[in-house]
Amino acid sequence: MAATQIETVSTGADKAKLAAAIVLAVGGFVAFYLLGREGALVQWGALIVGLAAAVAMFAVSESGRRLWAFGRDSWREVKKVVWPTRKESIQMTAYVFGFVVIMAIFLWLTDKTVEWVFYDLLLGWRK
Repeated sequence: MAATQIETVSTGADKAKLAAAIVLAVGGFVAFYLLGREGALVQWGALIVGLAAAVAMFAVSESGRRLWAFGRDSWREVKKVVWPTRKESIQMTAYVFGFVVIMAIFLWLTDKTVEWVFYDLLLGWRK
């Protein structure tokens, strides 16, 4: 059995960066609601500045760097995928629809056969 690995924030400075990011994000939302009388431009500006500062603070933390590296690696893997052509996609979709129709007919026939065997032959109930 494989041991599960739990990743935690390792340093006090990193914890402080994450806490500051949370405080900045919450501060942006609080400023958005408190500056309602100042106008929409000031209100939205405070929210955007608060969230941008929170994202920047998170980005310089170890968790932010790991998330950014994960995103880069994921994008690199997506670029390696060989996507099907339009023709291949249409063919596979047609195969799936064909299979669904054939399976629906098979299940309907099976249901009617079982119904006939139980109700007509075994129990003698007529509809």
